[in-house]
Amino acid sequence: MATKKSTSYPKEKINILLLENISDRAVQQIKSLGYLNVKKMSGALSEAQLVEAIKDVHLLGIRSKTQITERVLEAANKLQAIGCFCIGVNQVNLKAATQKGVVVFNAPYSNTRSVAELVIGLSILLIRRIIDKNKACHEGVWLKDAKGSYELRGKTLGIVGYGNIGSQVSVLAESLGMKVIYHDIITKLPLGNAQQVRSLKELVQQSDIITLHVPETQQTKNMINKQVIRQFKKGSILLNYARGEVVDLVALKDALENGHLSGAAIDVFPIEPEKTGDSFSTPLQQLSNVILTPHIGGSTEEAQQNIGEDVSQKLMRFLESGVTIGSHTVPELALPLQEGAHRILHIHKNVPGVLSAINTQLSNHRINIVGQYLKTNDQIGYVVLDVDRGLSKQALNLLREIKETIKVRVVY
Repeated sequence: MATKKSTSYPKEKINILLLENISDRAVQQIKSLGYLNVKKMSGALSEAQLVEAIKDVHLLGIRSKTQITERVLEAANKLQAIGCFCIGVNQVNLKAATQKGVVVFNAPYSNTRSVAELVIGLSILLIRRIIDKNKACHEGVWLKDAKGSYELRGKTLGIVGYGNIGSQVSVLAESLGMKVIYHDIITKLPLGNAQQVRSLKELVQQSDIITLHVPETQQTKNMINKQVIRQFKKGSILLNYARGEVVDLVALKDALENGHLSGAAIDVFPIEPEKTGDSFSTPLQQLSNVILTPHIGGSTEEAQQNIGEDVSQKLMRFLESGVTIGSHTVPELALPLQEGAHRILHIHKNVPGVLSAINTQLSNHRINIVGQYLKTNDQIGYVVLDVDRGLSKQALNLLREIKETIKVRVVY
């Protein structure tokens, strides 16, 4: 967890804002370290609301609905880090956050099991046509019929995107006796007996069930379109618990209505409501053997608690010791504590000569550097300096004077 050292900035003056009903586990973790000024809100905020709310915030916690735009970041003069309490970070303008020296963390692994289990459960419901039989029973109709109902055992599951979730789905599917094939843009070592295929076309032509686990990029937008769906094995099933823009829903509707596909489960949509209770519409409503869920693939109590712990720990480690492992903006550094010294963090534009300027400034004023760490990316550099205790305030002021400085602060 975080260091026991005292932070240089009074903890009672650190303002932490958590939006979108982030797990209480995160609040507990943060408060247990002495940060009591934590404000938790149940919903997302609009850009205008965020611009107003973020002015005095040091740490911000969000989920997938809150959009962190360049305008929001411009207003966030005190912001040190953003914690995305979810898998993705596409709701944050990472370029603007990098330029502002704001660290962005997320939790890429914490809800993996929740999504994987649900995918298997949905596969069973769809291949057994439980959805239709459930609906009939509720309407007072008795459909005791095996027609169109199958076992998972012996069927082929095609996984598009063999990452954290896809590989977990692979393991669970094999344990049920399924054959697993997968397609990924890079070569991935398979788990169990799963086999990688060369193309998306090859995968969909062989698979009884296709499940998607890819990020939202220009390459994946409308990946499952009319042309690709025509290549699907007749009677196959599609599950999308990845990103809303990946599937052409109108093309999917046509394939379900004409019987080319026998079922689908969709959790993510191109346009989603802002909050619980809002109206929602999709072309897939009222279709037979289709399961629609409101972006809850990873929404289990266990997953939210794991995410709360993971991201809050990353935020606290950065705040109290400068560790940036898992950051999507500031370069990643993990460094040991330095006894008998004060630690200063310096974030700067990545241009030649900055490290030399730092060392020159401090050596000219006879400030001894006990430890020094540097990591850069294309845009910025991140330096962690441990200096003599009695000289930290002077060193801080000298580092602020360096031309390419973006952010500088004393940690402890």
